[in-house]
Amino acid sequence: MSFQPIDTMLDFLEPVNKYVLSDDQGYKQNQLGYNIEAFEERFPSLENTDIVLIGCGENRGAGSLRLNAKAPDAIRKELYSLYHWHKDIRVADAGNIKPGATLHDTYAALKTVIAELIQHTKKVVILGGSHDLTLAQYGVYESSERIIEAACIDAMIDINMDSVLPCERFLMRMLTHEPNFIKQYNHIGFQSYMVHPDMLETIDKLRFDCFRVGKVKENMEDMEPVIRNANLFSFDITAIQHAHAPANRHTPNGFTGEEACVLMQYAGMSANINTVGIYGYIHEQDVHNLTAKQISHMLWYLMDGMLKGKQEAALIETENFSEFKMAFSEVETTFLQSKKTGRWWMQLPEGNFIACSHQDYLTASQNEIPERWMRAVERS
Repeated sequence: MSFQPIDTMLDFLEPVNKYVLSDDQGYKQNQLGYNIEAFEERFPSLENTDIVLIGCGENRGAGSLRLNAKAPDAIRKELYSLYHWHKDIRVADAGNIKPGATLHDTYAALKTVIAELIQHTKKVVILGGSHDLTLAQYGVYESSERIIEAACIDAMIDINMDSVLPCERFLMRMLTHEPNFIKQYNHIGFQSYMVHPDMLETIDKLRFDCFRVGKVKENMEDMEPVIRNANLFSFDITAIQHAHAPANRHTPNGFTGEEACVLMQYAGMSANINTVGIYGYIHEQDVHNLTAKQISHMLWYLMDGMLKGKQEAALIETENFSEFKMAFSEVETTFLQSKKTGRWWMQLPEGNFIACSHQDYLTASQNEIPERWMRAVERS
Protein backbone atom coordinates (compact mmCIF):
# COMPACT_ATOMS: atom_id res chain seq x y z
CA MET A 1 0.00 0.00 0.00
CA SER A 2 1.50 3.34 -0.99
CA PHE A 3 1.47 6.11 1.60
CA GLN A 4 0.04 9.53 0.83
CA PRO A 5 -0.02 11.75 3.93
CA ILE A 6 -3.38 13.43 4.44
CA ASP A 7 -3.43 17.20 4.71
CA THR A 8 -4.96 17.12 8.18
CA MET A 9 -1.97 15.14 9.46
CA LEU A 10 0.51 17.57 7.92
CA ASP A 11 -1.37 20.47 9.53
CA PHE A 12 -0.30 19.12 12.94
CA LEU A 13 3.40 18.58 12.16
CA GLU A 14 6.50 20.74 12.12
CA PRO A 15 9.61 19.68 10.14
CA VAL A 16 13.02 18.96 11.66
CA ASN A 17 16.43 20.13 10.50
CA LYS A 18 18.86 17.22 10.34
CA TYR A 19 21.70 19.53 9.32
CA VAL A 20 21.41 21.50 12.57
CA LEU A 21 21.17 18.30 14.61
CA SER A 22 24.45 17.11 13.13
CA ASP A 23 26.22 20.32 14.27
CA ASP A 24 26.49 21.28 10.60
CA GLN A 25 28.86 18.35 10.01
CA GLY A 26 26.50 16.03 8.14
CA TYR A 27 26.39 12.27 8.71
CA LYS A 28 28.49 9.36 7.54
CA GLN A 29 26.80 6.77 5.34
CA ASN A 30 26.74 4.21 8.14
CA GLN A 31 25.14 6.51 10.72
CA LEU A 32 21.41 6.51 11.39
CA GLY A 33 21.15 10.22 10.56
CA TYR A 34 22.20 9.47 7.00
CA ASN A 35 19.71 6.62 6.65
CA ILE A 36 16.64 8.10 8.38
CA GLU A 37 14.41 9.96 5.95
CA ALA A 38 13.08 12.95 7.86
CA PHE A 39 10.35 15.52 7.31
CA GLU A 40 12.43 18.55 6.38
CA GLU A 41 11.27 20.40 3.30
CA ARG A 42 8.86 17.69 2.28
CA PHE A 43 7.18 14.78 4.00
CA PRO A 44 9.11 11.51 3.57
CA SER A 45 7.79 8.56 1.63
CA LEU A 46 6.74 5.94 4.18
CA GLU A 47 5.82 3.15 1.81
CA ASN A 48 8.63 0.79 2.90
CA THR A 49 9.14 2.21 6.38
CA ASP A 50 9.01 0.07 9.53
CA ILE A 51 9.28 2.74 12.26
CA VAL A 52 8.04 6.34 12.23
CA LEU A 53 9.31 8.77 14.86
CA ILE A 54 7.12 11.63 16.12
CA GLY A 55 8.36 14.28 18.52
CA CYS A 56 5.92 15.76 21.01
CA GLY A 57 7.42 18.04 23.65
CA GLU A 58 4.07 18.73 25.31
CA ASN A 59 4.75 19.02 29.05
CA ARG A 60 1.75 20.93 30.40
CA GLY A 61 0.36 17.69 31.78
CA ALA A 62 3.26 17.72 34.27
CA GLY A 63 2.47 21.28 35.38
CA SER A 64 5.01 23.05 33.17
CA LEU A 65 3.93 26.44 31.83
CA ARG A 66 6.27 26.11 28.86
CA LEU A 67 6.56 23.44 26.23
CA ASN A 68 9.49 21.06 26.42
CA ALA A 69 10.24 21.58 22.73
CA LYS A 70 13.93 20.73 23.01
CA ALA A 71 13.40 17.20 24.33
CA PRO A 72 12.59 15.37 21.06
CA ASP A 73 15.41 17.09 19.17
CA ALA A 74 17.91 16.31 21.95
CA ILE A 75 17.00 12.61 21.61
CA ARG A 76 17.17 12.84 17.82
CA LYS A 77 20.63 14.35 17.93
CA GLU A 78 21.96 11.38 19.88
CA LEU A 79 20.00 8.80 17.87
CA TYR A 80 21.10 10.15 14.49
CA SER A 81 24.76 9.88 15.52
CA LEU A 82 24.51 6.14 16.27
CA TYR A 83 25.67 3.58 13.74
CA HIS A 84 23.11 1.79 11.60
CA TRP A 85 23.43 -1.97 12.15
CA HIS A 86 19.90 -2.97 11.17
CA LYS A 87 19.76 -2.37 7.43
CA ASP A 88 16.46 -4.25 7.08
CA ILE A 89 14.72 -1.91 9.54
CA ARG A 90 13.80 1.34 7.84
CA VAL A 91 13.14 4.41 9.98
CA ALA A 92 11.45 7.69 9.04
CA ASP A 93 11.01 10.86 11.08
CA ALA A 94 7.67 12.65 10.77
CA GLY A 95 8.86 15.74 12.68
CA ASN A 96 7.27 17.31 15.74
CA ILE A 97 3.66 17.80 16.78
CA LYS A 98 2.75 21.49 16.77
CA PRO A 99 1.74 22.57 20.28
CA GLY A 100 -2.01 23.06 20.66
CA ALA A 101 -3.67 26.06 22.28
CA THR A 102 -4.55 23.70 25.14
CA LEU A 103 -3.21 20.42 26.42
CA HIS A 104 -6.23 18.59 24.99
CA ASP A 105 -5.59 20.17 21.59
CA THR A 106 -2.15 18.58 21.61
CA TYR A 107 -3.67 15.24 22.61
CA ALA A 108 -6.04 15.50 19.63
CA ALA A 109 -3.24 16.41 17.21
CA LEU A 110 -1.01 13.57 18.37
CA LYS A 111 -3.91 11.11 18.22
CA THR A 112 -4.75 12.15 14.65
CA VAL A 113 -1.17 11.67 13.45
CA ILE A 114 -0.73 8.30 15.20
CA ALA A 115 -4.06 7.01 13.87
CA GLU A 116 -3.10 7.80 10.28
CA LEU A 117 0.30 6.15 10.61
CA ILE A 118 -0.83 2.90 12.22
CA GLN A 119 -3.59 2.65 9.63
CA HIS A 120 -0.69 2.15 7.21
CA THR A 121 0.78 -0.57 9.49
CA LYS A 122 3.70 1.48 10.79
CA LYS A 123 5.18 1.11 14.29
CA VAL A 124 4.91 4.63 15.70
CA VAL A 125 7.39 5.89 18.30
CA ILE A 126 6.51 9.04 20.26
CA LEU A 127 9.37 11.04 21.75
CA GLY A 128 7.66 12.90 24.62
CA GLY A 129 6.64 14.93 26.54
CA SER A 130 4.98 14.12 29.86
CA HIS A 131 3.62 10.65 30.56
CA ASP A 132 -0.03 11.65 30.20
CA LEU A 133 0.53 11.71 26.42
CA THR A 134 -0.14 7.98 26.76
CA LEU A 135 -3.81 9.06 26.70
CA ALA A 136 -3.37 10.17 23.08
CA GLN A 137 -1.84 6.77 22.32
CA TYR A 138 -4.80 4.99 23.89
CA GLY A 139 -7.24 7.38 22.21
CA VAL A 140 -6.30 5.94 18.81
CA TYR A 141 -7.55 2.48 19.82
CA GLU A 142 -10.50 3.90 21.74
CA SER A 143 -11.74 5.86 18.70
CA SER A 144 -11.64 2.74 16.54
CA GLU A 145 -13.21 0.64 19.36
CA ARG A 146 -10.32 -1.79 19.20
CA ILE A 147 -9.80 -3.98 22.27
CA ILE A 148 -6.14 -4.00 23.24
CA GLU A 149 -3.56 -4.98 25.82
CA ALA A 150 -1.29 -2.27 27.23
CA ALA A 151 2.07 -2.36 28.99
CA CYS A 152 3.46 0.57 30.93
CA ILE A 153 6.93 0.84 32.48
CA ASP A 154 7.00 3.40 35.28
CA ALA A 155 8.35 3.72 38.82
CA MET A 156 4.96 5.09 39.90
CA ILE A 157 1.36 4.15 39.17
CA ASP A 158 -0.35 7.27 37.87
CA ILE A 159 -3.80 6.96 39.44
CA ASN A 160 -3.35 9.63 42.12
CA MET A 161 -6.79 11.24 42.12
CA ASP A 162 -5.65 13.77 44.75
CA SER A 163 -3.31 15.34 42.20
CA VAL A 164 -4.32 18.08 39.76
CA LEU A 165 -1.60 17.04 37.32
CA PRO A 166 -2.76 14.83 34.43
CA CYS A 167 0.59 13.01 34.37
CA GLU A 168 -0.10 11.72 37.89
CA ARG A 169 -3.69 10.60 37.36
CA PHE A 170 -4.17 9.77 33.67
CA LEU A 171 -4.22 5.99 34.23
CA MET A 172 -7.53 6.20 36.05
CA ARG A 173 -9.13 7.74 32.96
CA MET A 174 -7.45 5.22 30.70
CA LEU A 175 -8.36 2.12 32.72
CA THR A 176 -11.87 2.94 33.97
CA HIS A 177 -13.55 5.26 31.46
CA GLU A 178 -16.60 3.67 29.81
CA PRO A 179 -16.75 2.27 27.27
CA ASN A 180 -13.33 0.79 27.89
CA PHE A 181 -11.24 -1.11 25.38
CA ILE A 182 -8.36 -2.36 27.52
CA LYS A 183 -8.55 -6.12 27.91
CA GLN A 184 -5.32 -6.34 29.90
CA TYR A 185 -2.98 -3.82 31.49
CA ASN A 186 0.49 -4.67 32.81
CA HIS A 187 2.44 -2.21 34.93
CA ILE A 188 6.15 -3.01 34.98
CA GLY A 189 8.82 -1.71 37.36
CA PHE A 190 6.87 0.11 40.06
CA GLN A 191 8.80 0.99 43.22
CA SER A 192 6.80 0.07 46.32
CA TYR A 193 7.89 2.97 48.53
CA MET A 194 6.53 5.41 45.91
CA VAL A 195 3.15 3.70 45.46
CA HIS A 196 0.21 3.84 47.87
CA PRO A 197 -0.92 0.27 48.70
CA ASP A 198 -4.50 1.18 47.75
CA MET A 199 -3.32 1.78 44.19
CA LEU A 200 -2.18 -1.84 43.93
CA GLU A 201 -5.53 -2.97 45.29
CA THR A 202 -7.31 -0.87 42.66
CA ILE A 203 -5.24 -2.41 39.86
CA ASP A 204 -5.86 -5.91 41.22
CA LYS A 205 -9.63 -5.34 41.47
CA LEU A 206 -9.57 -4.43 37.79
CA ARG A 207 -7.91 -7.85 37.17
CA PHE A 208 -4.77 -6.17 35.86
CA ASP A 209 -1.18 -7.03 36.81
CA CYS A 210 1.66 -5.09 38.43
CA PHE A 211 5.31 -6.16 38.59
CA ARG A 212 7.61 -4.68 41.24
CA VAL A 213 10.99 -3.53 39.97
CA GLY A 214 12.93 -5.92 42.22
CA LYS A 215 10.98 -8.95 40.99
CA VAL A 216 11.42 -7.90 37.37
CA LYS A 217 15.18 -7.48 37.79
CA GLU A 218 15.41 -11.01 39.21
CA ASN A 219 14.13 -12.48 35.96
CA MET A 220 14.02 -9.99 33.08
CA GLU A 221 13.12 -12.72 30.57
CA ASP A 222 9.74 -13.22 32.23
CA MET A 223 8.74 -9.75 30.97
CA GLU A 224 9.20 -10.73 27.33
CA PRO A 225 5.82 -12.53 26.98
CA VAL A 226 4.13 -9.79 29.04
CA ILE A 227 5.35 -7.17 26.57
CA ARG A 228 4.86 -9.44 23.54
CA ASN A 229 1.10 -9.61 24.15
CA ALA A 230 0.72 -5.81 24.29
CA ASN A 231 -0.45 -3.43 21.56
CA LEU A 232 0.31 -0.16 23.37
CA PHE A 233 3.71 0.27 25.05
CA SER A 234 4.52 3.27 27.24
CA PHE A 235 7.85 3.92 28.98
CA ASP A 236 8.40 6.65 31.59
CA ILE A 237 12.09 7.36 32.24
CA THR A 238 11.36 7.58 35.97
CA ALA A 239 11.72 3.78 35.82
CA ILE A 240 15.46 4.17 35.03
CA GLN A 241 18.03 4.77 37.76
CA HIS A 242 19.13 8.40 38.10
CA ALA A 243 22.74 7.32 37.53
CA HIS A 244 21.76 6.02 34.08
CA ALA A 245 19.20 8.76 33.32
CA PRO A 246 20.18 11.98 35.16
CA ALA A 247 17.04 13.77 33.93
CA ASN A 248 15.07 11.43 36.20
CA ARG A 249 14.97 13.31 39.50
CA HIS A 250 12.16 11.30 41.07
CA THR A 251 14.21 8.37 42.38
CA PRO A 252 17.81 7.12 42.44
CA ASN A 253 16.67 3.52 41.95
CA GLY A 254 15.11 1.48 39.19
CA PHE A 255 16.27 -0.27 36.07
CA THR A 256 19.82 0.09 34.81
CA GLY A 257 20.37 1.51 31.35
CA GLU A 258 21.09 -1.96 30.00
CA GLU A 259 17.87 -3.36 31.51
CA ALA A 260 15.86 -0.53 29.96
CA CYS A 261 17.37 -1.44 26.59
CA VAL A 262 16.39 -5.10 27.08
CA LEU A 263 12.77 -4.12 27.82
CA MET A 264 12.72 -1.94 24.72
CA GLN A 265 14.17 -4.79 22.68
CA TYR A 266 11.23 -6.96 23.83
CA ALA A 267 8.86 -4.25 22.56
CA GLY A 268 10.60 -4.37 19.20
CA MET A 269 10.28 -8.15 19.02
CA SER A 270 6.50 -7.96 19.53
CA ALA A 271 4.45 -8.20 16.35
CA ASN A 272 1.47 -6.79 18.27
CA ILE A 273 2.90 -3.49 19.52
CA ASN A 274 2.29 -0.66 17.08
CA THR A 275 2.62 2.40 19.32
CA VAL A 276 5.60 3.05 21.58
CA GLY A 277 5.89 6.14 23.76
CA ILE A 278 8.97 7.30 25.67
CA TYR A 279 8.03 9.97 28.17
CA GLY A 280 9.25 12.07 31.07
CA TYR A 281 12.46 13.41 29.50
CA ILE A 282 13.16 17.04 30.41
CA HIS A 283 16.16 18.29 28.48
CA GLU A 284 16.93 21.08 30.96
CA GLN A 285 17.38 18.50 33.75
CA ASP A 286 19.79 16.34 31.78
CA VAL A 287 23.54 16.11 32.45
CA HIS A 288 25.89 15.94 29.46
CA ASN A 289 22.90 14.70 27.42
CA LEU A 290 23.31 11.30 29.11
CA THR A 291 19.56 10.70 29.37
CA ALA A 292 19.11 11.58 25.69
CA LYS A 293 21.92 9.14 24.93
CA GLN A 294 20.20 6.49 27.06
CA ILE A 295 16.92 6.93 25.19
CA SER A 296 18.72 6.82 21.84
CA HIS A 297 20.28 3.49 22.87
CA MET A 298 16.83 2.20 23.81
CA LEU A 299 15.58 3.15 20.36
CA TRP A 300 18.55 1.33 18.81
CA TYR A 301 17.52 -1.79 20.74
CA LEU A 302 13.92 -1.33 19.62
CA MET A 303 15.24 -1.65 16.06
CA ASP A 304 17.31 -4.66 17.12
CA GLY A 305 14.20 -6.31 18.54
CA MET A 306 12.24 -5.62 15.36
CA LEU A 307 14.95 -7.33 13.33
CA LYS A 308 14.72 -10.38 15.61
CA GLY A 309 10.93 -10.28 15.45
CA LYS A 310 10.99 -10.39 11.65
CA GLN A 311 12.64 -13.81 11.92
CA GLU A 312 9.61 -15.23 13.76
CA ALA A 313 7.10 -17.42 11.92
CA ALA A 314 3.33 -17.01 12.16
CA LEU A 315 1.63 -19.49 14.49
CA ILE A 316 -0.25 -21.00 11.58
CA GLU A 317 3.09 -22.15 10.12
CA THR A 318 3.04 -25.24 12.33
CA GLU A 319 6.23 -26.71 10.86
CA ASN A 320 8.18 -23.90 12.55
CA PHE A 321 6.98 -24.81 16.06
CA SER A 322 7.44 -27.69 18.46
CA GLU A 323 4.11 -28.73 19.96
CA PHE A 324 3.69 -30.04 23.51
CA LYS A 325 0.28 -31.32 24.63
CA MET A 326 -0.28 -31.75 28.35
CA ALA A 327 -2.80 -31.62 31.13
CA PHE A 328 -2.62 -29.83 34.46
CA SER A 329 -5.31 -29.90 37.14
CA GLU A 330 -7.53 -31.85 34.72
CA VAL A 331 -7.16 -29.11 32.06
CA GLU A 332 -5.81 -30.10 28.67
CA THR A 333 -3.78 -27.53 26.78
CA THR A 334 -1.02 -27.13 24.20
CA PHE A 335 2.29 -25.31 24.40
CA LEU A 336 4.17 -24.15 21.32
CA GLN A 337 7.87 -23.31 21.12
CA SER A 338 9.29 -21.49 18.13
CA LYS A 339 12.11 -23.32 16.36
CA LYS A 340 13.39 -19.95 15.13
CA THR A 341 13.48 -17.82 18.28
CA GLY A 342 12.83 -20.25 21.16
CA ARG A 343 9.84 -18.21 22.38
CA TRP A 344 6.77 -19.91 23.92
CA TRP A 345 2.97 -19.72 23.57
CA MET A 346 0.21 -21.52 25.48
CA GLN A 347 -3.37 -22.26 24.51
CA LEU A 348 -6.36 -20.97 26.47
CA PRO A 349 -9.65 -22.92 26.82
CA GLU A 350 -11.32 -21.04 23.94
CA GLY A 351 -8.50 -22.17 21.65
CA ASN A 352 -6.46 -19.01 21.14
CA PHE A 353 -2.77 -18.80 22.05
CA ILE A 354 -1.08 -16.20 24.25
CA ALA A 355 2.59 -15.52 24.77
CA CYS A 356 4.16 -17.28 27.74
CA SER A 357 7.55 -18.23 29.14
CA HIS A 358 9.51 -21.45 29.45
CA GLN A 359 8.79 -21.27 33.18
CA ASP A 360 5.06 -21.45 32.46
CA TYR A 361 5.67 -24.67 30.53
CA LEU A 362 7.73 -26.10 33.39
CA THR A 363 5.01 -25.18 35.89
CA ALA A 364 2.35 -26.90 33.80
CA SER A 365 4.53 -29.99 33.38
CA GLN A 366 4.51 -30.33 37.17
CA ASN A 367 0.69 -30.46 37.12
CA GLU A 368 0.37 -26.90 38.45
CA ILE A 369 -1.65 -24.12 36.86
CA PRO A 370 0.61 -21.34 35.51
CA GLU A 371 -0.45 -18.03 37.04
CA ARG A 372 -0.31 -16.37 33.61
CA TRP A 373 -2.81 -18.94 32.27
CA MET A 374 -5.10 -18.54 35.25
CA ARG A 375 -5.13 -14.73 35.05
CA ALA A 376 -5.83 -14.84 31.32
CA VAL A 377 -8.79 -17.21 31.87
CA GLU A 378 -10.17 -14.94 34.61
CA ARG A 379 -10.17 -12.01 32.20
CA SER A 380 -11.69 -13.88 29.26
